[in-house]
Amino acid sequence: MFERFFPDETVSSTYEINYQKLYRQGYRGLLFDIDNTLVKHGEGATKQAIALFDKLKKMGFECCVISNNKKARVLLFNKDIGIHTVFNAHKPASKGYYYAMELMHTNVTNTVFVGDQLFTDIFGAKKIGMKNYLVSPISSREEIQIVLKRKLEKIVLNEYRAKRKQQKAAKRYYTLKRRKEVNE
Repeated sequence: MFERFFPDETVSSTYEINYQKLYRQGYRGLLFDIDNTLVKHGEGATKQAIALFDKLKKMGFECCVISNNKKARVLLFNKDIGIHTVFNAHKPASKGYYYAMELMHTNVTNTVFVGDQLFTDIFGAKKIGMKNYLVSPISSREEIQIVLKRKLEKIVLNEYRAKRKQQKAAKRYYTLKRRKEVNE
């Protein structure tokens, strides 16, 4: 029931993703949400964010921030980074994701999305078949409408974790079963 909201990958921080591995796998475009994904809500780019984008550009990635925020907010964040931007994206609508890929000259097969919200960020990426990472929010201080969404997200994430646990157990079972068969 909730599978359409399940992330492809989960990590505790945007800054912990193995971007070199993604590059080796053929990914060339990276889309990021801003607030609570890269920085606390409303902040400009931090030293950590600036260093990340410097590294990603040197690796050969095209990068874009895609946000439901207004132009001023997105430009404040991007001032010291200088990557592509999409503001008023209306995530989870597909249009903003496609526009971002157009800006980066990438496509859905070689682009990854990174965000902190299931019902906007992850759902939007999944709708178009884009690989995605759900990161833990940087701060618990959020606007009231997001706080309410987080309560619903918790239900979906519990289901996601239960399903992942079940999949891992099944994989272990079949691995052990194959080993036993080989050894007999």
